[in-house]
Amino acid sequence: MSRRSAFTLVELLVVIAIIGVLVALLLPAIQAAREAARRSQCKNNLKQIGLALHNFESARRAFPPGFVSNAASINGPGTGPGWGWAAHILPYLEESSLNIDLKRSITDPIYDQVRKTALPVFRCPSDSVEQPVFPVQNASGAELTQVAFANYVGVGGTFEVTVFADTGTGVLIRNHSIAIKHITDGLSHTIMVGERASRQSPQTTWVGAITDALVPPKNPSYDDEGPPVLVLTNTGTAADGRVPNNALDHVEDSNSEHPQGVHLMFSDGSVQAINNDIDPNVWVALGTRAGEEPNGAY
Repeated sequence: MSRRSAFTLVELLVVIAIIGVLVALLLPAIQAAREAARRSQCKNNLKQIGLALHNFESARRAFPPGFVSNAASINGPGTGPGWGWAAHILPYLEESSLNIDLKRSITDPIYDQVRKTALPVFRCPSDSVEQPVFPVQNASGAELTQVAFANYVGVGGTFEVTVFADTGTGVLIRNHSIAIKHITDGLSHTIMVGERASRQSPQTTWVGAITDALVPPKNPSYDDEGPPVLVLTNTGTAADGRVPNNALDHVEDSNSEHPQGVHLMFSDGSVQAINNDIDPNVWVALGTRAGEEPNGAY
């Protein structure tokens, strides 16, 4: 009589161990491949945004303002309407169906659903955001409205966008439509749009600067931020050291879930990954439209 062959317990344990080793070896490679795909999609999003911004510029002879809002004085608090740069380019992103009248208040009830519309082109796939729609509150804690989260913000320049809403040194500032001729540092040396991740900057949106909004700081020793931070960022000075993914926990700073850096869209429409260890002087130079600084290598 022939005997049936079977695995011994030792052989079975060896097979299990080999499978475990193979999984351990393959998992990082699979994760790296997935992240590479997500990075590619993030870059493609920014390229689409860049194309829309340039189509807007071709039609209007200038880029859109960072956001639009009346104010009693230069750099003073805004009184609305508040719609941001991303809302201005929706028709060039094939999102005309949202049908926004940019002269009406951003909190008009007719836009309740529009404000909460999550648009994939404004979302980085590497960011697993916990609140795809988040409430915006005023200084008293009252809810003003709810808006959809987004990962991409305009660059207002060197200094705090809350304080220097109208006089920022970047391309996207309040109520000003910057023409190409005014970007004298060069389109390929001036960043226009960058990334922010929900982990550090949970109150980021494509919608606009909600009038009277208060954006709380991550670090309790910092001051509250104002409405412009919802849609804009700034580089800070070189002494501040507010390069991408810095450890200072400013909610408005550029940051991402990608390893080693962030994606930035330059004013010529190109998209580049900038490392976290970029020279702070170069970082500041990239954020200005007419600083006349030598940008150097980055």
